[in-house]
Amino acid sequence: MSENIIELKNIKKCFDDMVVVEDFNLTVKKGEFVTFLGPSGCGKTTTLRMIAGFEFPTEGEILLNGKDISHLPPNLRPINTVFQRYALFPHLNVYDNVAFGLNLKRLPKQVISEKVKKVLEVVDLEGFEKRRISTLSGGQQQRIAIARAIVNEPDILLLDEPLGALDLKMRKEMQLELKSMHERLGITFIYVTHDQEEALTMSDKVVVMSDGMIQQVGTPEEIYNEPKNAFVADFIGESNIFEGRMTASMTVEFCKAQFPCVDNVPKDTRVDVVVRPEDVIITAPEEGQIRGVVDSAIFKGMYYEITALCGDNEVVIQSTKSARTGEEIGMRIDPDGIHVMPAGVMMNVFEGVITKDGMAAFAGGEYACDLTQLLEGSAPAEGASVIAADGEEISLAGMEVTVEVPVKAVSMSDEPDEYRADGNIISFIYKGSHYNYTVRTGTEDDFVLDEDDLWNEGDHVSLIIPADQIILKRKQGE
Repeated sequence: MSENIIELKNIKKCFDDMVVVEDFNLTVKKGEFVTFLGPSGCGKTTTLRMIAGFEFPTEGEILLNGKDISHLPPNLRPINTVFQRYALFPHLNVYDNVAFGLNLKRLPKQVISEKVKKVLEVVDLEGFEKRRISTLSGGQQQRIAIARAIVNEPDILLLDEPLGALDLKMRKEMQLELKSMHERLGITFIYVTHDQEEALTMSDKVVVMSDGMIQQVGTPEEIYNEPKNAFVADFIGESNIFEGRMTASMTVEFCKAQFPCVDNVPKDTRVDVVVRPEDVIITAPEEGQIRGVVDSAIFKGMYYEITALCGDNEVVIQSTKSARTGEEIGMRIDPDGIHVMPAGVMMNVFEGVITKDGMAAFAGGEYACDLTQLLEGSAPAEGASVIAADGEEISLAGMEVTVEVPVKAVSMSDEPDEYRADGNIISFIYKGSHYNYTVRTGTEDDFVLDEDDLWNEGDHVSLIIPADQIILKRKQGE
């Protein structure tokens, strides 16, 4: 028999025309503690609800012990869910709340009593049977909600941000209690959170999600130390992320300096480089691989968070030693403190069409462009026409094209424009010297671009593209 208890295969979920989860593939082993981690709106709760049976996938299969349960109702699945709002019955005492599901099954009273007593011991609330729900603290109510779920002896326990209503101190205590409870029970936990510390503290496996898709699956150590892309590096812990280039085998250039590293990537490959703040070692200026001037130093309790300006780049350092603002320092990074990843998107690519006015229409906007790219040896003419090498005027109106726009060619404006594509910022990452933004247009096309200025997620912007930066290519058959 397979050791996998749950398998999600090619899952896609749509609400009307909106895709909220897609290309989702995951296996969960029996007894694992798996956490779905990501920002609000990334699809993690929707995925949990599909496992529970409260939502059905639009496409794909959900297998439980090898059997397809994709369209099985919740009451026929050996799965229980604990929600952020515990949904306890205020008119029932602790005992009756925990026993509620067992009473529905019409089990003998002695059996119910034994099961309730056992689970209250598991959640460390024995002796609370007669207490009213209103007299319990938030942490105690959370444990009662878990007891009510596990008393039914489910194969899988789903937890949808169950610590969200607790204060910080209680959250940290409950993280450790949940992990201990999982080890004692031995059942499979699937947990949803946007809190990276929760995920790293409790999980055997972390599933990092963004925009309805899995970005990386791995152990907490793998996710933290070896992020697969800039989103994961930025979302998990604090990171310095720089644009770089491999100058030789196991040598990378960033911040205008060469660093030995442990990643064997081909020479001249463009890369993103991740350096955790705790891996930057402060030295005397002449002893560092790079130099910088301290811009700020903030005491954070366990360490000082120091920001140093190194040319065009900012470097964030976490050190037990402080530094003075304006002081020049050296910085050294050991090879195992440097993680090299594939570079992010360098070129935006869209499907487009040439309008009768000679504009390139793509991603919900229309832009002036050089049409002579589409006919070798041609010269510009009026509207959508070009003059061929033999002198014939040829109209390109209606031609379907592939449009390429370099990331660094796009800029944003808060001034609306009749012709420009416009959309909302859905994410951004700071890359040492600039911000890397993703803007989603009304046609669900994504633009990636770099900007020096900080904008907010959700801001509505229009997109500016110079005509000489738009690359047009004929589609096959045109």
